[in-house]
Formats: sequence, structure tokens, C-alpha cells
Amino acid sequence: MNLGFIGTGEITKAVVLGITKSNVKYEKIYVSKRNNSNSKYLSKINNKVKIFNDNQKIIDKSDWIFLAVTPVVGKKILKNLNFKKTNTIISFISTIKMSELKNLTNRNATIVRAIPLPPISYMKGPIPIYPKNKKIKKFFNSLGDCIEINNEISSLNFWATSSLMAPYYELLFEVSKWLQSKGLKKASAQKYITSLFFALSHQAFLNSNKDLGKLVKNSQTQKGLNEQTLKFLQKQNFYKKLKYSLNEILKRLN
Repeated sequence: MNLGFIGTGEITKAVVLGITKSNVKYEKIYVSKRNNSNSKYLSKINNKVKIFNDNQKIIDKSDWIFLAVTPVVGKKILKNLNFKKTNTIISFISTIKMSELKNLTNRNATIVRAIPLPPISYMKGPIPIYPKNKKIKKFFNSLGDCIEINNEISSLNFWATSSLMAPYYELLFEVSKWLQSKGLKKASAQKYITSLFFALSHQAFLNSNKDLGKLVKNSQTQKGLNEQTLKFLQKQNFYKKLKYSLNEILKRLN
């Protein structure tokens, strides 16, 4: 099986890195030259990765085609490309829905929308897909945790939550800077804060089949430090504003 990527941004880079580390069986991976630094990097780390200037050539030589361009670029270039009905098309494009994808590519082809995130390069993290597809589920389960979604409207909720990635890293960044302002060296501050949140996330993951509210309750004591910070953030409507932001993202996706 040959895999082709239209667009060579950070998500393509992460997915390809994950594939090369996984047990996924493939012959060649074709990437576009759009991001020259990423495409060169990928071709250097694995001799099965080949670069093409011509997106049509990538499509012609590939069985599975991953669309990893921005919505604006996608609407501009996809209509001028010829997709075969035998192609499997996996779209990473956030705001181009299934009906439009069919019109822009080939409505007789197998088309699936997927939401991979950068940790897929380490074969970590969730990959929601819509619609259900056994082969694509098996593929993404080799790269992380594939989650099948029943309908496209529900899938938009997952797209919305993917917008929390940058805010999460900003939280780590700001707390790390705060530690540095108190005299801690940058390397030590960053190691501490990333290790702390990694451990907390791992504990949450291990308890993902339970009520996460219990973690909130069990991590604080009466009049303790965690209770104080939690109450302060609640009083500032921090979590309400977070939900408001997610709803605004959802409106945009709709």
C-alpha cells in the first residue's frame, strides 16, 4: 500500500513519523514539497518517503491519500485534482464537511474525516474518525487510540476540543515562567512543570473509565492549597470561559 500526503505541515510530519515507528505495512509514502523543510526532513529519516512537486502525481501513485492542507487551500486546489473511486481519502481539514469533500474530490471514493494531533508522532493520543471504517480504524489504532464517531455533527465536538492544545501548552509555559521569576533555572522549571502535568495526565488516563469529578474532589483538602486555587479560578469564571470558548469554536465549525 502506498500512502500520499497533500500538504506537509506539522500534522503530516507527526503522522508520517508515527507511521515509520509503527507496525503499519506500506510500500512508499509520498509527500508534497509544499513545506520544503518538513518534506526534506521526512525523506532523510526514512528512505521510503519520497517528495513530489505535483499533487496529482501523489494521487496517481497512492492508494490512501491524506488531505492535510488548510480549508482555504483545500477549497482552492482539490477541485482541480483527479481522485479515483478506488482511492481512500482521509481528510484532516477541520471545516470542510463530508458533503463538500465529496464534491471537491470523488463522491464514489471512500472518504473519512480524522482528527490526529502532534503526539501521534510518538504513537500517543486519540484519533477520532467519521464515518466508521474498519481498515482506517485499524490503521489509526497502530498510531494511537482511534475513536469512531456515529455522525458528523458529533464529530465537530471533537474538532472543538482539539483547540485546547495551544491553551494547554500556554498554561505550562506561563507556570514555567512564573517558577523562573522566583529564581528557578529555565531547564529545571520546564522539567518540573512538564513532569508534573505528565503525571497528572497519566493518573487521569488511568481513571478515564471513572468519574473524573472524583479526581477533582480527591486532589484537594478542606482549606488546602488546591482548594484555594480551584475556588479562585471558579470565582474568576475560568472554567465557564473555557466552555464559552469551546462553544464559539463549535459555532465556527458549524
